Amino acid sequence: MAQITLGTLIRKKLFAPLAHRLVLALETPILIEDLAGEPLIATDGAIEGVRYPVIVQGDTIGWVQGNEKAELLASLLAYHSEREVERKNLGSETLHKYKEITLLYDMADKIPACMERSEIIAILTEQIRQAIRFSGLSVILLDKESGKLEVAASLGNEYALGTVIEPVGIMASVWASGKGEIINDVHADQRFVQRPYRVSSLMCAPLKSKESTVGIIEISSAEPTVYAAEDLKLFSTLASQAAVQMENSVLYLELKNAFYTMVYTLAETIEKRDPYTGNHTKRVMEYSLAVGRTIGMSEDELIRLELAAVLHDIGKIGVRDSVLLKQGKLTDDEFHQIMQHPELGGQILSRIPQLQDIIPGVVQHHERFDGKGYPEGMAGEQINLAARIIAIADTFDAMTTDRPYRRGFSFEEAFEEVRRNSGTQFDPKIVDAFFETDVMEAFFRASANLKLRAAPR
Repeated sequence: MAQITLGTLIRKKLFAPLAHRLVLALETPILIEDLAGEPLIATDGAIEGVRYPVIVQGDTIGWVQGNEKAELLASLLAYHSEREVERKNLGSETLHKYKEITLLYDMADKIPACMERSEIIAILTEQIRQAIRFSGLSVILLDKESGKLEVAASLGNEYALGTVIEPVGIMASVWASGKGEIINDVHADQRFVQRPYRVSSLMCAPLKSKESTVGIIEISSAEPTVYAAEDLKLFSTLASQAAVQMENSVLYLELKNAFYTMVYTLAETIEKRDPYTGNHTKRVMEYSLAVGRTIGMSEDELIRLELAAVLHDIGKIGVRDSVLLKQGKLTDDEFHQIMQHPELGGQILSRIPQLQDIIPGVVQHHERFDGKGYPEGMAGEQINLAARIIAIADTFDAMTTDRPYRRGFSFEEAFEEVRRNSGTQFDPKIVDAFFETDVMEAFFRASANLKLRAAPR
């Protein structure tokens, strides 16, 4: 609550002339003093009479001395002081609300649904740091599998990360009630459990999403601190918002995993049609990602590259078995059918909104750097970057794979063939990156996967 002194009020630019006019209008000796007895306004002549207090919200902030008219002046000063306190309180409350709304908006703006839990906690911690003073902070989350509370974040002299917490004392009360608490003097609270570090004041709030409490957040101060109700309200609101975002991130992760499972299952159906490919898709994915990391692709670009590599042959669903599984040389008509699979793949993926970004990588992976590929005869950097990467990975794996009608190349022979086609079939920059990668490591990583799944990053 805002405070005011009589001296501050009387010296205000707009009030000072009014105060002097009131004193002169009374036409009687008047002495106005602050609470310490220092004169603020005094008229000429001997000052006698009663000292009347100027009372604001139950507290005396000054005195007016004189006859009965001085009592009226004391009342007028008290009235104006009350209005000034209300104005200050309104301004302070407005500023606090603005700060609260800004923090909440900023937090919501910074946390997308796909954000990891650790990133959400880091943003929550920073928002609290901006708004409330503390020397220690702990974020304690419920592990749904074990049913135990574990420390997920810690600042200052708080619990160590990974510590399993058994809620006791104040924390147990907050966990049970689902409501935050302020304890400005912890040693006067019988529930307080002594810590190995100094604590004088603390605030504790549940991390609550809808009706489910997913954890607890606590801040503490080594020195005595007066946390106000406004602090607890903001603290609890930030905690609740973070809890909702954590729940959303879990749901997002579950949907993402389901989506990837669908994608990899779809890719495996292609491989099951042609048993001679021997995990071709897995190896193409691993080779492609190795090149992508070497050239410095971002995380989002690597995800798109991975999906395009996994689904690069999805169009073969539309190729007849008599052509796809033929062991001898293909006729011109049969080869023409095979050449349609990139475009068929693009048509299939066009029906899935989440996969629009990877269609160029799928459709263009048989284009050549010299423009002699298919389906469009694109050349150079007109060809999608992911497609240029997959082109090398796909060709290299095809060369090193045994087929019923021919024996696969050795790795050394395949390496030489890739070098020979640099600048014609393949982008020279991607060829250089391919030879900077550990191809054998990617090969063994693909071979170790029992099922096609997201490559480790």
